[in-house]
Amino acid sequence: MAMPRRAMKDLGFQACCLRCDAPDIAGSSRCRKCITHHTKVRELIAKAPQSDELFQFARDLLAMAANPNRYDHDEVHGPVLREQQFLANEIAETKPLPTSEDIGELFANQAKREKKNVVQSVANQNPWKDELPPEEVLDIMADSLQAEDIDHGARTIPSRPIAAVDRSDRIGEDRGMADKIVAERVASEAPDSLKEVVEAATIAERERSRAEWEDAQSEVSELLDDDLDL
Repeated sequence: MAMPRRAMKDLGFQACCLRCDAPDIAGSSRCRKCITHHTKVRELIAKAPQSDELFQFARDLLAMAANPNRYDHDEVHGPVLREQQFLANEIAETKPLPTSEDIGELFANQAKREKKNVVQSVANQNPWKDELPPEEVLDIMADSLQAEDIDHGARTIPSRPIAAVDRSDRIGEDRGMADKIVAERVASEAPDSLKEVVEAATIAERERSRAEWEDAQSEVSELLDDDLDL
């Protein structure tokens, strides 16, 4: 039995090395003869027509020999393939398991390594990361920020009134229900005699704030319309 040669493993014939009776000497004349012969066999199998049953059987055997762990469940060839794996394990180098001292040393070495943060490394190159730049630099930066004239175009004015969307089935957008929930939460902290008063006041306040916000939006919208009409 010999250690499978790299060339034989590449060809898929490492099983021959595991059953070889020649001395385990790499580069010997017998090794060179086997590699040359099996290279020709591999080329012959590769060039054979796919419809040839004999060469198809040869391809199957080669696949099994190259990867015995995938086919060791085969009813016919399984025992031989399992034996091949056993032979390979016998000559494989066994690495001792790491000890607790080895693991502790590994963690210690990793803890000593400086953890680099690319984002921080780039940000730390900013000369003004700790203080503002001089006023002359600020002036140059301000001058470089010139507003661009962007034409947004005219707003689309509908030719007919658009009916309001029915949101009764959208609980998340039901303002009345949202006001009720908030009001009940606020009223829960008030005395029992004032719960209804606090709840009603909270709902009224939310409705009033919402109306003021909508009025402000309307005024802004009218201002935008006037600007665009110009």
